[in-house]
Amino acid sequence: MTEISRDNPLLFFGCGNMGRAMLDGWIAAGIDPAAFIVVDPMARALPEGVQHFADASMAGCKASIALVAVKPQVFPQISNELAAVLAGDAIVISVMAGVRVETLRSALPGRKILRLMPNLAASLGKSPLGLFEPGGDAQLRAGIEKCLAPLGTPVWINEEVLMDAVTALAGSGPAFVYRFIDALAKAGESLGLNPAVSATLAKATVDGAVDLAIASDASPEELARRVTSPGGTTAAGLEVLDGGLQQLIDATLKAARNRGVELSKSD
Repeated sequence: MTEISRDNPLLFFGCGNMGRAMLDGWIAAGIDPAAFIVVDPMARALPEGVQHFADASMAGCKASIALVAVKPQVFPQISNELAAVLAGDAIVISVMAGVRVETLRSALPGRKILRLMPNLAASLGKSPLGLFEPGGDAQLRAGIEKCLAPLGTPVWINEEVLMDAVTALAGSGPAFVYRFIDALAKAGESLGLNPAVSATLAKATVDGAVDLAIASDASPEELARRVTSPGGTTAAGLEVLDGGLQQLIDATLKAARNRGVELSKSD
């Protein structure tokens, strides 16, 4: 049963930045705050109506659906505590980078295990949602898609090994985009623009470009071509940017992916 409601609450085990973004996204979509139980001793200022417990033993429930959003290195320490508050056939959605299904099954026997990689845009309903479900259960997948729909766009991954690539691109990717926005703004400053003006221009430029890329049937490569006049200002800039951008992004994602692989080997 994947529908979230007051009668079938979703258990958040851990509610840091990522968990909170998802919680905010669901509540913004109109789901009753009472449909969520948060177990996290560090969680603060949760939305009114959300049930909050510092310790799982205080929750007094056997949840049928749970989201595990603790740090990967913490999972071995809390797995028994988590298992104690799950129904025997519970659906467990893990957003822990690098923690494999095999590890989750071993710690939580009998439960239906899925892996999910969202990002903080879940709070706005605009997150990519990379998903892996090992059993090919069409009914379960349909239910999960409906459950996650308020948070963004579900994308199913067929091989678990590729979840590290999903994490690098969709999970870590926003930080790389923010760095790019910051670099644009600082470059504008170096040309003499007021810092606040340059920051506003950089953010608005990226916002509009992304919206257009999503709405258009044209590829990003084609959209860039449409902006570029031969011998013009954009062409001059692209001559510099294209000299090493792809290699830099390739190396960036590989570094992030490889760290995920390292985490999986240590769990």
